[in-house]
Parts: sequence; C-alpha cells; structure tokens
Amino acid sequence: MTTLPDRPRTALLVIDVQNGVLAGAHDRDGVIANIDTLVGKARAADVPVVWVQHADDELVRDTEPWQYVPELVRRDDEPLVHKGYGDSFEDTTLEDVLAERGVGRVVVTGAQTDMCIRSTLHGAFVRGYDVTLVGDAHTTEDLTQFGAPAPEQVVAHTNLYWSFQGAPGRSAATVTTEAVSFTG
Repeated sequence: MTTLPDRPRTALLVIDVQNGVLAGAHDRDGVIANIDTLVGKARAADVPVVWVQHADDELVRDTEPWQYVPELVRRDDEPLVHKGYGDSFEDTTLEDVLAERGVGRVVVTGAQTDMCIRSTLHGAFVRGYDVTLVGDAHTTEDLTQFGAPAPEQVVAHTNLYWSFQGAPGRSAATVTTEAVSFTG
C-alpha cells in the first residue's frame, strides 16, 4: 500500500547493531538472535537485507565499538549504508539503495529503540514507505539515570505506539520475529 510508485518489494533494515551500541543493551543476545533469524528468512526469500552503520564523535569509524556485532555477518552483496544521524535516511544513500531495489516496504530491526529506531521509523513513514517494526528485534540501553523509562518500557511503548500509526496510503505495524513472513 506504499505511496511510492512501482516499489512493490520489501527490505529488511538492520540498524546499528554495533559492538559499542549493544554493549549494555537490554536483552542483547535475544535481540541479536531474532535479527539473525530475520536475516535468514529474508535471504531465503530473496529479500534485500540492508545494513546501516552509525558513526559519530563517540562511535568512531573503524574502531572495535563501531564494528557490527560478531554474531551477525553481512554478505558482500548486501548494501551497507553509513550514517551520522538518527534517521537512517538523513544524509545517507539509503533512499537510493531502496529505490534501486524497488523497495516500498521496510521491516525495521536494530538499536537504539529511542533514538535511531524511532527516527528511522518516522523517516521512512513520512517518505512514503510502509513500515513494519519487529517488536522483539530492537533494543536500547538503560538511560534511567537521565530520567528515561527502563529499557523494557521504552521497547514496549515503541511497539505499542507504532502499531497505531496511520497515514494516507501507508501502513505501519508492529509484529514479532515469528510473525514476519517475507513470502506471500
């Protein structure tokens, strides 16, 4: 139902699942396992897997914290999009990568829920994409010392509000890893 013409395909976005980002993340191992399952499902269905990698003053390119977690392995033929802002579309090649592949629907996974995941969800939606958030395949760190809710509450709230998003000609949904099907 995307508003993007001639873009019938779906892509899996794997956002910022990097050593430094996930070092203290809530349910780190469970989220990585779910993302790995989704990557396998996408590859089996010939669905593009697009990897997004953040860099900034605190997450310096080519350092160990900047690297993707070792449990997830990107194939050479899978695009890697470098970014420096929360929204994976902002000042990156992501839109071009998706357009080249005829993608009008994105399935979103990764970190951090309250930063790059939320920014990318909204960034995709306002650009005309159908956007599915995988509710058990995103995470964040504990920022309660700064007044934020506990990580599990941040994840739960994001899952809740994203399932009620709406806009003309676009769909939004929150689903579990198990419920994701890239075929049919």
